[in-house]
Amino acid sequence: MIHPPQPNLQTALGHELKHELAITRRVLERAPTEQFGWQPHAKSMSLGTLAGHIANLIGFLELSLQGAAFDLATNKLPDNPATAADVLARFDLNADNLHQALADISDDAFNDIWSLTHGDKTLLSLPRTAVVRTMVLNHLIHHRGQLSVYLRLLDIPVPAIYGGSADEAP
Repeated sequence: MIHPPQPNLQTALGHELKHELAITRRVLERAPTEQFGWQPHAKSMSLGTLAGHIANLIGFLELSLQGAAFDLATNKLPDNPATAADVLARFDLNADNLHQALADISDDAFNDIWSLTHGDKTLLSLPRTAVVRTMVLNHLIHHRGQLSVYLRLLDIPVPAIYGGSADEAP
């Protein structure tokens, strides 16, 4: 039996990221600046904080592809964008940078261990493949789902994600 060649990790991940980032951007496009202070519960993030976290989150993947570690004690994380336009601009910049970082990494480097530290304390140390899947993609999808619920609660039309929504056909 002949098996077709398997795509390399960059290609496979690149296709998945392109798809997930396009969906995520459509959800972010619905988040209005005037609702950035709204939160569904006192323990929940505000809409603006959540949207900014999503925009910044994909930059975390770029960091994990470019170095062996990231130290939270010596590196400042970006501030949250203040407006919907700023969220989309940050998201687009991080997405472009991510695709470039992905193009520059080898399949072998995906097996390398990447660490998140705070000074001398290691917070996590995982193969890059696990960082990509759990700390970024799954995390991104989780928060995108939260944001779609925020939109619904604010009576803002929710875009189609993996199929139609009550507001939009696929």
